[in-house]
Amino acid sequence: MFSASEQWRFNGLPKHPDMSGKRAKYLPNSRKPDVESSVKWISSSKDLVLCIHGPAGVGKSTLVGHLSDELRSAGQLAASAFMGAFSPDTSGPETIIKTLAHEIGSIHPRAISKIVEAINQCHATSLENQLEGYILKPLRSLNYPHPLIIIVDAIDEWRDHPPFIEALAHLNSETAVVRFIITSRLDPQTSRLRGIERISSHSYLLHPVPQEVAKAYFNYHFESIDWDHRRKPSDRQVDQLAGMSGGLLVWGATVCSLLSHKFSDFTPHEILSGILAEEQKVGSTEQLARLYHDAIIRLFPSVEDQKRLRTYFGATVVLQEALPAHDFCLLVGMRPHVVAGIQSTLSALQTRLPPTGSSNMVHPASTLFHLSFLDYIQAAPGENAFAISAFDCHAVVGLACLNQIASLLPALSSQTSSFSLDRIQRYAIKHWPHHVSHGTHRSHDEWVKTPHCSILDTIPIGVQQRWATLFLDMLLPEAEEVVVKEAQNMTSVLTRIGNSLRQYVGERWVFEVACLEVAVRLAPGCDGAWYALEQSYYAMGERTGSAKMYEESVGASRHILELLPASHLRRPSVLTNLGNTLWSLYKRNSDVNALNESISRHRDALALRPAPHPDRYLSLFSLGSVLNTLFRRNGDLDALNEGISHLRGALALLPTFHSRRCFLLNNLGVALKILFEASNDIKPLNESISYHRDALALRPTSHPDRPSSLVNLGGAILSLFKHNGDLSILNESISHLRDALAVRPVHHSNRALSLDNLGNALQSLYECNGDLNALNEGISHLRDALALRPAPHLNRPSSLNNLANALLSHHKQNGDIETLDEAVRLLRELLVLCPPGHRYRTHYVERIAALLEIRFALTGDEADRDEIQAFQRELDK
Repeated sequence: MFSASEQWRFNGLPKHPDMSGKRAKYLPNSRKPDVESSVKWISSSKDLVLCIHGPAGVGKSTLVGHLSDELRSAGQLAASAFMGAFSPDTSGPETIIKTLAHEIGSIHPRAISKIVEAINQCHATSLENQLEGYILKPLRSLNYPHPLIIIVDAIDEWRDHPPFIEALAHLNSETAVVRFIITSRLDPQTSRLRGIERISSHSYLLHPVPQEVAKAYFNYHFESIDWDHRRKPSDRQVDQLAGMSGGLLVWGATVCSLLSHKFSDFTPHEILSGILAEEQKVGSTEQLARLYHDAIIRLFPSVEDQKRLRTYFGATVVLQEALPAHDFCLLVGMRPHVVAGIQSTLSALQTRLPPTGSSNMVHPASTLFHLSFLDYIQAAPGENAFAISAFDCHAVVGLACLNQIASLLPALSSQTSSFSLDRIQRYAIKHWPHHVSHGTHRSHDEWVKTPHCSILDTIPIGVQQRWATLFLDMLLPEAEEVVVKEAQNMTSVLTRIGNSLRQYVGERWVFEVACLEVAVRLAPGCDGAWYALEQSYYAMGERTGSAKMYEESVGASRHILELLPASHLRRPSVLTNLGNTLWSLYKRNSDVNALNESISRHRDALALRPAPHPDRYLSLFSLGSVLNTLFRRNGDLDALNEGISHLRGALALLPTFHSRRCFLLNNLGVALKILFEASNDIKPLNESISYHRDALALRPTSHPDRPSSLVNLGGAILSLFKHNGDLSILNESISHLRDALAVRPVHHSNRALSLDNLGNALQSLYECNGDLNALNEGISHLRDALALRPAPHLNRPSSLNNLANALLSHHKQNGDIETLDEAVRLLRELLVLCPPGHRYRTHYVERIAALLEIRFALTGDEADRDEIQAFQRELDK
């Protein structure tokens, strides 16, 4: 099957954290309808992903844990991962893909040889290549007659899930080999999870369990509780508990845990009576908070107990990795017997057990407690009397880490490796930047008043360099040594480290950004540190689509501008970066203020790059592109014309063989086609076609962007046909569009665009010569395009409209009423996606009214006439 050396290489892959004892036990038949729905999806659906979503505590992890066991028994499980179990600093997409590969090989040893091939071939390649090498090819090699299922639980708790989700689109056509079940608190479709619109997926809302199931849950667990005089709760009490739970079994689990816990002053019945005294239901987030509040009061009754709880639990909330209890006590300044007592008492609220053999360890709170409890304990102080501030806790732990650094490193001047250090020393060296950056403010006035600032000011440069060496030895043991000896202060040390970590494309981003955040606190006037921080946040924004990352990048760029004088040579590039980041932020959140500021910043950059500045073309290109975006938002023709003017100016500055010329030609061609559509002036369309031909000539057959040029040229030529009716022009358009589709396989992210354009062109061919085969093929392509654009895909309205148009043509040809009915259904959905006030709402209302007129004439259905009148009233407003 595989050699010993292959086994050794395979064993070197990242492994899933130990989950023994951490999963809630599934109550037989408690989720029978949900299990059946999941099994039906597995057996009959062709979607790549099943998204099971619901609020915290509803039972998603328990359900998929049961599904994992059932699928494993049936030989249908490929791998399973719970994202809440991974440390944020070691769980980039590449690591998770390798972890899934290790799970696959452990369950299916015959796949190990292919996984080892991926180890040899996929290092530092794209996520798509890694999905293919580590997951698809090994599973395909098994030759099973059914797909294998990969379960990814709590995907929304994983910071780096967006690039992973986007990369999954690569597997859309491989559902006969592999499929995914993911869980999330929010519906990935309606929450607009980045990249989900490119994946064939189905969303499934997991509801709270029925009251009868909640009653069965309590009766089952009450069997193991040591009741007073063996007197179990009455049926009435169980009914009351089931009603109070609101169907959230996490509430039931917490109640059972409290009743099972040994209290010195309260019996299980006394605890139960206290819980039942609450008259309201306890199903919502606010009601769960009431249960947690009462439990803490009961567990930690005195003010002093509650103070110690905040100290202990606050530290575990921000703890980055498990520590021996002795080291944890040193770090937070607590006595061992106090920590042991709090651990024992808090176990009543744990929903997960610590890993076997780790009883003398203190674990991060996220690995032991349910997310709903962590949300409660970190709620705003006004909402929670026991609120813990993560900011304050980071400050405390960060200061403790710095004290370790200050006292440790001078004695280790000959130390070259981190492996012989104590656990607490290793923790402090690795994580102090993270804690300090999350527990202090950037404001210089506030920073200089902190003890963190005072300690860092006293650490000599030699010690700083020694820390940097040990820090990098921990994070990048196999990397080339980063030179920090020339650095003369901690700011330069941290900045060099941050820049070095960036090459690992997000895998070490938590450490990278932490180092840079501390650097700008130490030297708020160092534009180099701020520039590195801006780049770090922007790169993560591009990687994850996070608006928060773009906002942080924008803030850093604004600070750099405050530092640079008006005449500084770097000012134009900073303005350009800021303009581009604001543009990305607008595309993420549609905030017109971000778009307007982007335009303003690009204008400022252009003004600082007069001819013959070598980068003037970049500012012209950027400003022209952003102005075109403004036109798409508000239809401002002046903005479109100005944008085209700037793009022309940029093109004029580039020599014929400049590497960016094809991008400019393409963008200018697109803008001119838009101008034709807005003005019906044929001249811009002819120019657009000319520019697209030039761009295509610069993109030979092997060029990765050739399909884009083929689509754009084919689309522009199709518009020309619609203007002049030249059949030869139409045939050329169809030829280009077919060529583009041929090199965009099923999993390609832009396949829907190619299908849509070709479908429209084939419909036009039918309208021109009556070729019914062309119309049928066009409808087929338009259906496929629509399937690749599930709601809330931004282009779904366009696909709905195009398919409705083609179906209307088909109805006119054969008179089939069912075809007309389908067209009406499509336009109904279109109106839902384009509510009153939408730019194209009036046009779509006119379209559906016209279709209803046709249907009414055929069927005489009074409901159609009533609806026509309602639409007419809307148009008359």
